[in-house]
Amino acid sequence: MQFVKTLLASRVSLAPMAGITDYILRSLVRSYSPNCLLTTEMISSEALTQVKDVAITARNDNHSPISYQLSGHKPKMMADCAEYLQKYADMIDINMGCPVNKVVKGTDGAALMRNPDLASEIVKTIKSQIKIPLSVKFRLGYTADEMNYVEFGQKMQEAGADFITIHARTRSQMYSGKAYWKKISILKRNVDIPVFANGDINSPETAEKCLIESEADGVAIGRGILGDPSLIYRIEKYINKGELVKPPSLEEKIETAKEHLLKEIEFRGEEVGVKFTRKFYPYYINGFKGASKYRGELVTADNPQKVFKLLDKILFETTKKIC
Repeated sequence: MQFVKTLLASRVSLAPMAGITDYILRSLVRSYSPNCLLTTEMISSEALTQVKDVAITARNDNHSPISYQLSGHKPKMMADCAEYLQKYADMIDINMGCPVNKVVKGTDGAALMRNPDLASEIVKTIKSQIKIPLSVKFRLGYTADEMNYVEFGQKMQEAGADFITIHARTRSQMYSGKAYWKKISILKRNVDIPVFANGDINSPETAEKCLIESEADGVAIGRGILGDPSLIYRIEKYINKGELVKPPSLEEKIETAKEHLLKEIEFRGEEVGVKFTRKFYPYYINGFKGASKYRGELVTADNPQKVFKLLDKILFETTKKIC
């Protein structure tokens, strides 16, 4: 189908991250990359059934192509939510990989890898109610002794999934240890639908290495874009055209941090926007002596004027030291 062909042309997607890949961060990534697949934060089907969250479903026309990610374990409820979301989305993604305790205890996320029949029923039911492509994101397995990702991926394909993203860790690893890209190649050889690899990709060079080892059709970038929303664009340039674009300088990262803050304030209001953006400062402000001290000051600043003053101070002090 045409949409999947579009994804394969870019070969890069923004992976969903709860509380991170909000409307503003997606917009920042899109300002660099016009073609990559954006993915929303994880949207709880239980919560969406009760309240139609305008903030979490917000999008601009230029956000397309965009995938809306759903979590849950009740097939009909999830299908109804997917049907509602398809007016915003180009694709629906089902979260079967989130490893956090509060998600798996509710039998959502990675817990579904322990119940392939239910996972299959979810895919079938959603597929029957939507007219757009459907993808599934999952992991290698629940534990090192339960690596059922190949059989699981085949079952998702049989149920109707059009696309797969796989994080090359088990649930028990959470986000620690190594992502085993090589294992993805086994899945790739055993399914006919596109596969994107995820995990430990934080530069154009690691993206290329992952593609070689995983034999995947593309890569999904998660935590690597924190503090660097240009990363996906730089990866696209490298893997598709062989062009290595320099990473942003500290000055560029500080300007992006300012833009990020202003846009979050515009979107959420000053008080909430200032607090929400604090989580991003450790990623924008790093890699130089004294960075931790500055980050500590930034996360306690309670208005945008203080944040801007601190960011300008950081740039002045670090430039002075270099000179």
